[in-house]
Amino acid sequence: MPMIRVRLFGNRTHADALIATLHSIDGVDRVEELDDPTQFTRDDSSSSESVEDNRSEMFFIEVEADSSKRADVVRNVIELEARRLDAVAEMVEEF
Repeated sequence: MPMIRVRLFGNRTHADALIATLHSIDGVDRVEELDDPTQFTRDDSSSSESVEDNRSEMFFIEVEADSSKRADVVRNVIELEARRLDAVAEMVEEF
């Protein structure tokens, strides 16, 4: 099953809205916000400083889809929802 990992830069309202939207997609088996995103903080300054620079919080969300076709739909929804919320979503292979 394909796994989509998302770093969302925004606030709690943005994260909750995105998670709710992802839960509503047919073919999504699991949506989970990771409890302790600080365990994934990178050592380089480009990642760690960007959150403070724009006064956003960073949320780590994993989505498990039932097929690669459904994973493509999920990626598109994430991009559209992030734009609608005026947040930034970055899809990554690993946190």
